[in-house]
Amino acid sequence: MTAGGSQNQEALARLDAITRRLRRECPWDREQDERTIVPHTVEEAYELADAAYRRDDAKLLDELGDVLFQVHFLALLLEERGAGDLARVADACSEKLVRRHPHVFGAAAAAEDPLSASDVLRNWDRIKEGEEGRERGIFAEVPENLPAPLYARKVQRRAASSGFDFRGVEGPLQAVRDELGELERAATPDERFHELGDVLFAVVNVARKLQTDPELALHAAADRFRGRVERGSGLATSEGREWNDLSPDEQLAYYARARLTEGGE
Repeated sequence: MTAGGSQNQEALARLDAITRRLRRECPWDREQDERTIVPHTVEEAYELADAAYRRDDAKLLDELGDVLFQVHFLALLLEERGAGDLARVADACSEKLVRRHPHVFGAAAAAEDPLSASDVLRNWDRIKEGEEGRERGIFAEVPENLPAPLYARKVQRRAASSGFDFRGVEGPLQAVRDELGELERAATPDERFHELGDVLFAVVNVARKLQTDPELALHAAADRFRGRVERGSGLATSEGREWNDLSPDEQLAYYARARLTEGGE
């Protein structure tokens, strides 16, 4: 075993020991089950995604640790009721990765024509669909409790894996234009609700074709908007004016000035 491998093993063993002690001795940890702990897992995953998007290595290191603890804790809950353990989790993951990457680990690895990333995704979905114990169907096992942009993207990706997809990004872009036109023509609240959903779904499809995460892109846009409003409010305050007392046109003027200071955003 290499020095790095030995250090990894020792560090993971220490984390495992700490997790087990917390489960035994901490009143809060003793009370948890998978349903109470998984909301924290989801929260930590979002914090990890934010750190990755911001390219903050120190934060990424910290958040990876939080997610790793969640994995250890949930695996320990499985172990307590005899349904599995961390080793079985790791073994199952390894077997799955090998099975779903025949272009790396199987006979297909010797093929002369290399696969593209999109080819790999299509093969992944087909292999996954054929695995024993899996539900059958194009949208089998797509969790409906995903955040809406991620749910939409996963549904679109599953449809694409069956061949139902635009070849490039122009088709999805045109769909956004078409859906916006339908939204403009919507006359009732129900029609507007329906058409707005179609617009958002079409935009997510553009994000998928551009290989951009819609959840992170929208979050970043909200952050930019928030920063501009805060800077606009600060400009107003520096000139002795109160943001909430300004007219919408005056607020927009300060917002535009704040945007000009962003350096090309």
